[in-house]
Order: sequence, then structure tokens, then C-alpha cells
Amino acid sequence: MTTHTYDLIVIGTGTAANVTAMGCRKAGWSVAVIDHRPFGGTCALRGCDPKKMLIAATEVIDSLQRMGAKDTVQGDADIDWPALQRHKRSFTDPVPGKREQAYAKQGIDAYHGRARFTGRDTVSVEGKTLKARHIVIAAGAEPVKLPIEGAEQLALSDDFLELEQLPSHIVLIGGGYIGFEFAHIAARAGAKVTILNRGEQPLRRFDPDLVELLVERTRALGVDVRLGHEVKAVRRSGDGFEVDVQGSDGLVTIEADLAVHSGGRAPPLAALDLDGRRYRARQGPADAR
Repeated sequence: MTTHTYDLIVIGTGTAANVTAMGCRKAGWSVAVIDHRPFGGTCALRGCDPKKMLIAATEVIDSLQRMGAKDTVQGDADIDWPALQRHKRSFTDPVPGKREQAYAKQGIDAYHGRARFTGRDTVSVEGKTLKARHIVIAAGAEPVKLPIEGAEQLALSDDFLELEQLPSHIVLIGGGYIGFEFAHIAARAGAKVTILNRGEQPLRRFDPDLVELLVERTRALGVDVRLGHEVKAVRRSGDGFEVDVQGSDGLVTIEADLAVHSGGRAPPLAALDLDGRRYRARQGPADAR
């Protein structure tokens, strides 16, 4: 099998990966990038940028309500969710093609597929072996696995950002910044929203006084924020979902049209085989020491 050799291999095509790959290529290095998803990364395709497009519309609703409360603006406005999604996709859909064209223009080799380490300085992808002096892992993050029965039934943040129609009632499992952002978007767009947070203190790494104010404002928006509520199970029920939740009042079941995983993210490292189990198995015990 032919080995393709580079100065640098970058796993991922998001913001950090793109800056690294482009900077090193301009410095004269030979560079390859690898991604098993559309080129562009989380921020441009499945996170920051599409979220900002949705938030922009909800901020208009919020401003109208604030000014209307002062009798300075009259009339109401509603969000056309499908139209908003089309507007969002006008920004996100061109990204993968443009990113790949930019790599080709700079002489960066692009590979589509999952990268797997086969040695200290080699990875396999697309049935090819790539070798480099330096390998940068910039693969972003993915939703953590939740210890909940039926967790595989949950929609992910990617799914929420791609919703063609806004469900009437959305349950968000996890009170992190993703959960609160989605709650404000959905509530201002007209949905009933429930946030379920296992601990009594959401957003534990943030300023507690600001978090308290955020919870207060979120509840004032009409969002049902339940703290100290641990989700035990999720199951489909007809066209919707049933979520079993353990709280101070015992076990209750919440019915919703959509249940979303908003419980945090972690680096997607398992598929990279970083511990080299398969690599050592091919070498044998003596070589692996």
C-alpha cells in the first residue's frame, strides 16, 4: 500500500483546523486535512453560525416586546420558522464547497472519511495510509453519552438546528448554554419549552449571580426550568415522546413533541484509536513494548 507523506496532517476542518492548515501551508509545509463530515466544522455548519441566524430573528421579537411594553411600538410579529431555516441555509450550505475549493487552491490535499491512527505518525483514511511529521487533532466535539434509558431516541443539537417545522412542545435535557440558547430561540418562536437539569445549579462554571438572573429571565419568558430533576428514561409515544423525570416530588412523566439532548459535549476521540490497540495487535507483544 502506498504511503502519502506530509509535513502536517490536520484531523478536522473547523475553525482551528482551517487556521492551522492554511498557516502551515503558507509557510511552505505540505499539508493534508481529513474530515468524515462536510467540510467546515461545527461552528460554521452545526453550531455558532446557524445558531446566530436563528437568534437574529428571535432578537427582533424580543425587541418588539420590550418596546411594546413601553407603548413605543405597536403591533405583533411572528417568526416564519421554515423561512428562517431557508435563510439560515443560504449561509451554511455553501460552506463545504467553498472550504474544499480553498484547500485545493492552496495545494492542501483533502480526504473525506474517518481518520484512524495506525502508528505514532501514521493514520489511515479512505483505504490510504498517510504519514506526517506532525498530526493535529482538531476534530471538535460531539454530544456526550447520557446514562438514560432510551437516550438514543433523543434529537441532537444538529437536529434542532435543522428542524423544518418547530414542534409545539420541546423538552431540553441538560441546562448548559446549549439548552438555554435553544430554549430562548424556541420560546420566542412560539414553542412551549421545558428545561430539565439534573443539578440544582445550571451552568456551574459561570458566574452564579448571572446564572440566577438568567434562570429568572428564562422563566419569565415562559420556559419551564426544572432544576434538581434527573431524567431516567425517554421513549417514543405515538408521534411524540415521554420523558420520565425524578424530582423532589417523585417520578413524573412529561409528554413532548420533541426531546433534545443538550447535556454537554466531549472530543470525539474513540474512533481515532489513540491508544493504539489495533496498531499494537499487528506489531505483536515484543514490538509493542
